[in-house]
Amino acid sequence: MERKKLPVGVSDFKKLIRENYYYVDKTGFIEEILEKKAKVTLICRPRRFGKTLNMSTLKYFLDKKDASENIELFRGLNIEKSKYMSEAGKFPVIFLTLKGINGENYSKFLQKFSSVLSDLYNEYEDLREKLNMKEQMYFDKVWLGTPDTDLSRALRFLSDIIYKYSRIKPVLLIDEYDSPMIVAY
Repeated sequence: MERKKLPVGVSDFKKLIRENYYYVDKTGFIEEILEKKAKVTLICRPRRFGKTLNMSTLKYFLDKKDASENIELFRGLNIEKSKYMSEAGKFPVIFLTLKGINGENYSKFLQKFSSVLSDLYNEYEDLREKLNMKEQMYFDKVWLGTPDTDLSRALRFLSDIIYKYSRIKPVLLIDEYDSPMIVAY
């Protein structure tokens, strides 16, 4: 019998399952979230409490991208017996982590944030060709990290165009949302 590994520092659900790490099944929280049907859910727990792993789990459960492959990750877990298993792989998911985004000053922070958004937009490069000219211009500014781009609407814009062109409202997951503020403090 192959021995499982301890998941010290592993917070990606797919890696944890695929590489045979120990996993305490907490997929019941997916059912709780879907049951509540809240527009916004804030998950605040102490540090090192598994928030990132839970968000990663939720991402792989809901995301349309690679849905059939990701659904296999949940075989044998509690959520598989839930009526909500039918929701697996049905939504576009935008996953943004602000972990490690810091800087000595606001300008440095903005550079790092712009880079993270650029990487996020890169995941939606295939959507770009469907955009009208105005949408494409803003998309390109964020995607290419053009200085002085209004980033305050970047997530809303991405959500809106995903909805516009897929007709499915995306799920937005933001991990470590408070990290830049904690570092600044």
